[in-house]
Amino acid sequence: MTSTDTALPPQAAAARRWLAPLGAAAVAAFVVACLGFDGRAWHWPALDDPVIAGLRLPRVAAALVVGASLSAAGAALQALFRNPLADPGLIGTSSGAVLAVVSVLALGVDGVGLPAAAFAGGLAATWILLVAARLLGGGEVSMLLLGLVLGMFVAAATGLMLLLSDDLTLRAATVWLSGHLGTTAGASLAAATPVAAAGLALLVALGRDLDCLMLGEEEARSLGVQVERVRLLTAIGASLAVGAAVSVAGVIGFIGMMVPNACALVLGGSRRRLIAASAIVGGLFLLLFDTAARSIAYPVDLPVGLLAGLSGPVFFVWLLRRRARGVA
Repeated sequence: MTSTDTALPPQAAAARRWLAPLGAAAVAAFVVACLGFDGRAWHWPALDDPVIAGLRLPRVAAALVVGASLSAAGAALQALFRNPLADPGLIGTSSGAVLAVVSVLALGVDGVGLPAAAFAGGLAATWILLVAARLLGGGEVSMLLLGLVLGMFVAAATGLMLLLSDDLTLRAATVWLSGHLGTTAGASLAAATPVAAAGLALLVALGRDLDCLMLGEEEARSLGVQVERVRLLTAIGASLAVGAAVSVAGVIGFIGMMVPNACALVLGGSRRRLIAASAIVGGLFLLLFDTAARSIAYPVDLPVGLLAGLSGPVFFVWLLRRRARGVA
């Protein structure tokens, strides 16, 4: 029994011990429910079925990995920029990763893995934004505007690379860019998962320092935090996670903003706890969205990125109104 349990009443301590296994069982049941849904009806998922083992199981795994990566990265970037509106897509991290992957696909560069290219592109975009925001100042509004400008520039460069590519690459990249978990144009999940895991582990380890950084630079320095080091490591961790997600599924917007804010409202707690909770909830949330995307226009398989893009702006406007009222 831990010291925390001894401070709780016996009934509360007993309930807390049951919370983890009950939560794990609920998550497993949810995953099985999504795995067995074919877009019209539900059937028990038999792993010897080639459709389940070869198509649906990898797609479920991809949803969990991509959703966890984007959500955890969003929680860390919101602390880094001290802005709950920060999102890997809004501040250019995803755009930089996309440009790098499209460049590799369009130019046919050999020997460069898509996760590695996406990491390099995401890191470059994040670091450019950090440096520009520090040099120009202007606070949160300046950071968001710089992110939009950077995103537009990178989008233009991405369009140029696609125009230079052949028709086959253009068609595959277009499907991938829409945020599709079932495409084969991106990196394999086996190659991207270790990259995502490394990024998530680094972000969770930086949780305490990010809590201090949210108090302000001077307060963080007085608490012994090496601010520049934390910024660099956070940018690296977020770029690893986002790069892995983008290399697999293309652009899926707003997940990195919606999930951390929802977790913060419901759970609260330290940044380390919020990053971990966002990873779990984000994976399940994207799996739910992907399951809905498979069923809305059945037998047409809608990209989950389109569904997330349609729902994200509603949450964004609500969060802006909430902040304007001084609640956030």
